[in-house]
Amino acid sequence: MLEHCELCPRRCGVDRNTDTGFCGAGREVRLALVSLHPWEEPCIAGDRGAGTVFFSYCNLRCCFCQNHEISHGGRGIAVTDERLAEIFLEQQARGAASLDLVTPTHYVPQILAALRQARERGFSLPVVYNSSAYETLETVESLRGSVDVFLPDLKYLEADTAGRYSQAPDYFSVASAALRRMVAIAGPPQLVDGLLRRGVLVRHMVLPGCRHESMRIVDWLWEQFGNQIYLSLMNQYTPLYRAAEYPEINRRLTTFEYDSVVNHAFDRGFRQCFIQEGQTASEKFVPTFDGKGI
Repeated sequence: MLEHCELCPRRCGVDRNTDTGFCGAGREVRLALVSLHPWEEPCIAGDRGAGTVFFSYCNLRCCFCQNHEISHGGRGIAVTDERLAEIFLEQQARGAASLDLVTPTHYVPQILAALRQARERGFSLPVVYNSSAYETLETVESLRGSVDVFLPDLKYLEADTAGRYSQAPDYFSVASAALRRMVAIAGPPQLVDGLLRRGVLVRHMVLPGCRHESMRIVDWLWEQFGNQIYLSLMNQYTPLYRAAEYPEINRRLTTFEYDSVVNHAFDRGFRQCFIQEGQTASEKFVPTFDGKGI
């Protein structure tokens, strides 16, 4: 798969043993941070935190990305598939509620190999695939039997918005198909002792000036899936990285903007919906990508 890489919708076709494509990733997996992350949704993090593994590089170019130093800059440490399997087992030994694979798309073959090795050695945590939803159906399908919980963003509905802020005008057509396949694979949510063991939890971060688009995203999710999914509506947008180049989003979200989307979700019928309260739009919630745990 890496010899002619078409793991993501960019379908660059490069040989990643010798070259890199749009995302920037080569043959070796690069990691930026391994940690117990307490700020994921409660059904993912539990009491001890989600066992996050942050992968370097990304197939989107979000101008406001809070993790830009790893997603765009590629900051991280190269690891073998064998070391990746050991990290999965170490997260389990630390008491993580789940294994949370953050931005994993471009490393799916290596992740699947590492999961096989880890499971042969007793790994049993629920595996969470935490992605942008900018996925091919082939890659999502390859996760069947290996991933328990899908945690995709649904960022945009409009091609103009997705093209302007993430260089992916086809985002919604691609992500909507990927979401349907994720729900087909994982099925309805299954909670055990308050933790999500199977299912799909869709995140959406409301952007400044885009509340009506957010409402249409909520409409689409309800019409497609109803309460077959969990929904997480986020108010944590912080104008970081290159956001200052886009004046219309170079500010924090207002309470009115966020609350209008939350109220719309409840009006539509969502009951399995996580919301954020308080001052979550802060740089203090951005992880320090110092290579810890690698």
